[in-house]
Amino acid sequence: MTAGPARTPGRALPRSGGPGPRPGPRAAGRPDARPAHRWTLTRSEPLTLTDPGFEQGTDGWTFTEHTGIATNNPHGGTRLAYLDAGSGHRIAQQVTAVTAGSYDLSAWIATGGAGGTFSVSVNGTVVRSLTLPEQPVYAKYTLPRVHVAAGDRLTLGIGSSPTGWVNADDAAVAPSAPSDPRISSSDPEVVALFDWAKTKANSWVQQAGTTGVLNQDENNPGGTGTTTYDTTYWAGYPFRSDFYSRDFAHQLVGAHLLGLDAENKTMLRGFAASATETNKLYPVWALNFDARTYGSIDYRSPDRFVRELPAPFELVEKAGEAYRWTGDRDYADDPALSGYVRNTLGPFIAQHPGPVDNGGLPIPQATSRSIFAGTASYAENATSTYAEAGDAIGAQYQAYLAAATLATAQGDTAAATGYRQAATALRDYVNTTWSVDRQQPGEVVHGYDTTGKPVTGWGYESSVLMPVKQLLDPGPRRDALLAAIDAADSGPQRSTNLEAYTYLPDAFFANHDGDTAWKWMRQIYQGVDQLHATGRLLNGDYPEVPFTLLSQTVQGLLGVEPDAAAHTLVTASRLPASMGWLEVADIPVGAGSVTVRHDGHRSSTVTNTGRTPLTWEARFAGPHGGITVDGKARPTRTRTVDGVSYTYATVTVAPGRTASAAVTD
Repeated sequence: MTAGPARTPGRALPRSGGPGPRPGPRAAGRPDARPAHRWTLTRSEPLTLTDPGFEQGTDGWTFTEHTGIATNNPHGGTRLAYLDAGSGHRIAQQVTAVTAGSYDLSAWIATGGAGGTFSVSVNGTVVRSLTLPEQPVYAKYTLPRVHVAAGDRLTLGIGSSPTGWVNADDAAVAPSAPSDPRISSSDPEVVALFDWAKTKANSWVQQAGTTGVLNQDENNPGGTGTTTYDTTYWAGYPFRSDFYSRDFAHQLVGAHLLGLDAENKTMLRGFAASATETNKLYPVWALNFDARTYGSIDYRSPDRFVRELPAPFELVEKAGEAYRWTGDRDYADDPALSGYVRNTLGPFIAQHPGPVDNGGLPIPQATSRSIFAGTASYAENATSTYAEAGDAIGAQYQAYLAAATLATAQGDTAAATGYRQAATALRDYVNTTWSVDRQQPGEVVHGYDTTGKPVTGWGYESSVLMPVKQLLDPGPRRDALLAAIDAADSGPQRSTNLEAYTYLPDAFFANHDGDTAWKWMRQIYQGVDQLHATGRLLNGDYPEVPFTLLSQTVQGLLGVEPDAAAHTLVTASRLPASMGWLEVADIPVGAGSVTVRHDGHRSSTVTNTGRTPLTWEARFAGPHGGITVDGKARPTRTRTVDGVSYTYATVTVAPGRTASAAVTD
């Protein structure tokens, strides 16, 4: 048999923890051994495959001649299925749907030659099929939106290549995304990018209620046991049975655009519940897909687990962002989430002092370069030992603003005012003092080391996330930092992993530079079929990549800013000069959805497909001589936001109606 090449272990990058001693099963009584909390949004998913990873041999599958089970090149676990080169060889599994539904079916497949097939049929009729390329590294292939009725027979099949071996492993079924935003544009590349990202992102969703592996990682390819999975999705390395706080925070909006709000809430609450006194109010770095068991590769003990200062604040920020997109009061009212917000912006900061004197301003600090002792930054490849870093302070600033939003939703005006004042004080301090090196006034300080020395130059995430989090005032210093970031990540000191680049579009969109942001979106998309730095997967099979391309299309290019609870929407085109027009239909906002279209920077259209009137603020950058709504002149009004002057109109869009706004000179 020709079961493919021998497995070459890839190196595990420290971003999502690192290799260490082989952990054993989790002992009872550990701080994470608590009942799972089930959200009412959790769905029942009845369609499952028998032995999707071939760990039980041929159970559930049919094999023709020249196919079988091997052990030399598994994707996960210890076994895989193989098909020898030739025509007509096939492995398949048939299941019967208990209830009607729509599903995405996927499998990890490696090939020694082109021409193999991956297909699904319903009641004997092929409804989705892919022709496989030659790709000796495992890649995840997905057959999306397969609709079945109760009693339908669904068959998943993998066919041989005439010219080379085929290996298959870890087949999976995901419920199709509840939302399906649709894109159209004058630029075919953004359409291809968005459609690829939709299918790829939803392939990472787990089925709630299914039994899956626990604590699987590169040290434990078979895991340490099994558990019942909750409503979650992958956020981190796909060879680990965990989702990670940093990745999750960056993926949350993209997940919302697919309607994965139940997953977002379950995962956020899981992290909030892990921020115990035992863990010094830090959320853990990774959770298994039951949303409660700590990932063993990253958690050794309460004194030895991966933690990085931006993460606790990003989770607060994302609770506020999820509330703005959904209007779901759980983000404000749920005791676990509201308690997490209060603790993170209060006792957590106080419990993490350090050597840098900030004149009494509360800023948490770290004193180590070891991620298992706690670091000040996401920049794990930095040469300095940070006590404070710009990415953590930027996340803290945004966490204050999110907490103010959530406090307002609770009706706590005093708390909301206090959080806004804390945000203003922190940003003012950063711009007047913290980020200014008196010896190098042209540089932007992105951190302080444990001796109190300012750190300038290229700081990877500690540099990039300062503009992402809108921490810096508009002006020459911010412009210079953005130019330096663009140059650094284009040069010899550029980031190693493609997922590190996923912050770059955010940085430039947040600072009103759609052309540079789109340049980086294109570079990311054009690299999805290249080998990842770990050597274990393709770039496009890192989950953060597709999720962020979705959010960057809607939040970035279209400039969509919702407030679902208030039934308001702000738009501002950030289309690059090369893109004539862009439209995304069925963007979920609150209980409804909207369609947004921009024609360049001079005309915008919104359709309200929800059930309540929507107040739309249509913004156009720059001064303009006039503005019209549905062809009728409106008084010209302007406002300045973050240094940019906008001409704008406020329009009430009734349910089922469309409105257009345009500027004239």
